[in-house]
Amino acid sequence: VQLVESGGGFVQAGGSLRLSCAASGRTSSTYAVAWFRQTPGNERELVAAISPDGGTTNTADSVKGRTTISRDNAKNTVYLQMNNLKVEDTAVYYCAAEWAEGSWYGISSSEYSDWGQGTQVTVSS
Repeated sequence: VQLVESGGGFVQAGGSLRLSCAASGRTSSTYAVAWFRQTPGNERELVAAISPDGGTTNTADSVKGRTTISRDNAKNTVYLQMNNLKVEDTAVYYCAAEWAEGSWYGISSSEYSDWGQGTQVTVSS
Protein backbone atom coordinates (compact mmCIF):
# COMPACT_ATOMS: atom_id res chain seq x y z
CA VAL A 1 0.00 0.00 0.00
CA GLN A 2 1.20 3.52 -0.78
CA LEU A 3 0.99 6.13 1.95
CA VAL A 4 0.98 9.91 1.73
CA GLU A 5 1.13 12.10 4.83
CA SER A 6 -0.14 15.65 5.00
CA GLY A 7 -1.00 18.27 7.58
CA GLY A 8 2.41 19.04 9.00
CA GLY A 9 3.73 22.57 9.39
CA PHE A 10 4.74 25.27 11.82
CA VAL A 11 2.75 25.89 14.96
CA GLN A 12 3.29 27.69 18.23
CA ALA A 13 3.49 25.78 21.46
CA GLY A 14 0.02 25.05 22.73
CA GLY A 15 -1.40 24.85 19.25
CA SER A 16 -2.92 21.92 17.36
CA LEU A 17 -2.34 20.04 14.14
CA ARG A 18 -4.13 17.18 12.45
CA LEU A 19 -1.98 14.92 10.36
CA SER A 20 -3.53 12.73 7.67
CA CYS A 21 -2.24 9.52 6.15
CA ALA A 22 -3.96 8.60 2.90
CA ALA A 23 -3.55 5.08 1.57
CA SER A 24 -3.80 3.89 -2.00
CA GLY A 25 -3.09 0.63 -3.78
CA ARG A 26 -4.12 -2.58 -2.02
CA THR A 27 -6.57 -0.79 0.21
CA SER A 28 -9.01 -3.67 -0.04
CA SER A 29 -6.69 -5.45 2.35
CA THR A 30 -6.95 -4.69 6.00
CA TYR A 31 -3.97 -3.09 7.63
CA ALA A 32 -2.83 -1.65 10.91
CA VAL A 33 -1.43 1.87 10.81
CA ALA A 34 0.97 3.66 13.08
CA TRP A 35 2.49 7.10 13.33
CA PHE A 36 6.16 7.35 14.18
CA ARG A 37 8.33 10.41 14.56
CA GLN A 38 12.01 10.98 14.17
CA THR A 39 14.47 13.72 15.04
CA PRO A 40 18.03 13.99 13.68
CA GLY A 41 20.35 11.41 15.15
CA ASN A 42 17.56 9.46 16.81
CA GLU A 43 15.58 6.36 15.94
CA ARG A 44 11.97 6.51 14.94
CA GLU A 45 9.69 6.35 17.94
CA LEU A 46 6.09 5.30 18.08
CA VAL A 47 3.55 8.07 18.54
CA ALA A 48 0.33 6.11 18.11
CA ALA A 49 -1.04 3.01 16.42
CA ILE A 50 -4.47 1.77 15.42
CA SER A 51 -5.81 -1.66 14.53
CA PRO A 52 -7.46 -2.45 11.18
CA ASP A 53 -10.93 -2.31 12.68
CA GLY A 54 -10.16 0.91 14.53
CA GLY A 55 -11.24 -0.63 17.79
CA THR A 56 -7.83 -0.80 19.42
CA THR A 57 -5.32 1.99 19.73
CA ASN A 58 -2.04 2.69 21.46
CA THR A 59 -0.61 6.10 22.30
CA ALA A 60 2.90 6.81 23.54
CA ASP A 61 3.21 8.14 27.06
CA SER A 62 4.94 11.26 25.75
CA VAL A 63 1.82 12.35 23.89
CA LYS A 64 -0.91 10.65 25.88
CA GLY A 65 -3.78 12.94 26.71
CA ARG A 66 -2.81 15.30 23.91
CA THR A 67 -3.01 13.02 20.88
CA THR A 68 -5.73 10.92 19.27
CA ILE A 69 -5.38 8.47 16.41
CA SER A 70 -8.42 7.59 14.36
CA ARG A 71 -9.28 6.16 10.97
CA ASP A 72 -11.94 6.45 8.31
CA ASN A 73 -11.78 3.21 6.36
CA ALA A 74 -14.27 4.49 3.80
CA LYS A 75 -11.73 7.19 2.92
CA ASN A 76 -8.67 4.97 3.43
CA THR A 77 -7.28 7.62 5.72
CA VAL A 78 -5.81 7.61 9.21
CA TYR A 79 -5.63 10.78 11.28
CA LEU A 80 -3.41 11.97 14.09
CA GLN A 81 -4.92 14.82 16.05
CA MET A 82 -2.30 16.55 18.18
CA ASN A 83 -3.28 19.19 20.71
CA ASN A 84 -1.32 21.29 23.18
CA LEU A 85 1.79 20.80 21.11
CA LYS A 86 5.16 21.19 22.78
CA VAL A 87 8.54 22.17 21.39
CA GLU A 88 9.71 18.61 21.97
CA ASP A 89 7.06 17.36 19.54
CA THR A 90 9.12 18.85 16.72
CA ALA A 91 10.04 15.99 14.37
CA VAL A 92 9.38 14.39 11.02
CA TYR A 93 6.23 12.34 11.36
CA TYR A 94 5.82 9.16 9.33
CA CYS A 95 2.85 6.91 8.91
CA ALA A 96 3.36 3.21 8.39
CA ALA A 97 1.10 0.31 7.49
CA GLU A 98 1.18 -3.43 7.84
CA TRP A 99 -1.32 -6.02 6.67
CA ALA A 100 -3.24 -7.32 9.68
CA GLU A 101 -6.63 -8.40 10.89
CA GLY A 102 -8.88 -7.55 13.75
CA SER A 103 -7.35 -5.83 16.74
CA TRP A 104 -3.64 -6.19 15.97
CA TYR A 105 -1.22 -3.32 15.76
CA GLY A 106 2.53 -3.16 16.09
CA ILE A 107 4.56 -0.86 18.31
CA SER A 108 7.94 -1.25 16.67
CA SER A 109 8.97 0.28 13.36
CA SER A 110 10.29 -3.13 12.29
CA GLU A 111 6.75 -4.49 12.30
CA TYR A 112 5.64 -2.22 9.46
CA SER A 113 6.42 -2.76 5.79
CA ASP A 114 4.96 0.27 4.07
CA TRP A 115 5.98 3.84 4.86
CA GLY A 116 5.09 7.32 3.77
CA GLN A 117 7.61 10.01 2.92
CA GLY A 118 7.10 11.91 6.16
CA THR A 119 5.79 15.33 7.06
CA GLN A 120 7.65 17.91 9.14
CA VAL A 121 6.09 19.25 12.32
CA THR A 122 7.83 22.22 13.91
CA VAL A 123 6.64 23.65 17.20
CA SER A 124 8.03 27.00 18.26
CA SER A 125 8.15 28.38 21.76
